[in-house]
Amino acid sequence: MTTKWALLHTLVWGENMARIKYRDADIDLIARMMRAEAEGEGNQGMLYVGNVIVNRVVADCLDFRDVRSVEDVIYQVQGGNYSFEAVQKGNLFYSPARENERRLARQVVTYWRDHPGKYALWYFNPYAPCPPTWYSQPFAGQFKNHCYYEPAAGSCDSVYV
Repeated sequence: MTTKWALLHTLVWGENMARIKYRDADIDLIARMMRAEAEGEGNQGMLYVGNVIVNRVVADCLDFRDVRSVEDVIYQVQGGNYSFEAVQKGNLFYSPARENERRLARQVVTYWRDHPGKYALWYFNPYAPCPPTWYSQPFAGQFKNHCYYEPAAGSCDSVYV
């Protein structure tokens, strides 16, 4: 379903279509993580990070087979470390979410998606040019300091829904 269809659904039925099941606590977690990871990249950068979080909840593949909730995604441990550096470092992630960040988090769960985060499952700041692949996954695009990576073709169809 495209963003256009989600907007039509909202206009016709008066409700937002969510990509994932969520609670208020999930909105808060997404909002805090978006700020911690991308506040310096403005609202747009925070929205792309939010896309990655929601995409990981939706994805039933690769590193994300056993994550089914926002909380699972945020606190996922891979290789002995949290998937999101902000959980470990504590920076802004442990500060309360502000209303602007909660509004952005609601946008990403109610179907806002855009390139380069639209189908991305990974992003990072390389402090150098973005490599063409990240752990064999293709480069999707860059926004400011973050490089975004989508799953290789045929490896994670669920993220493209």
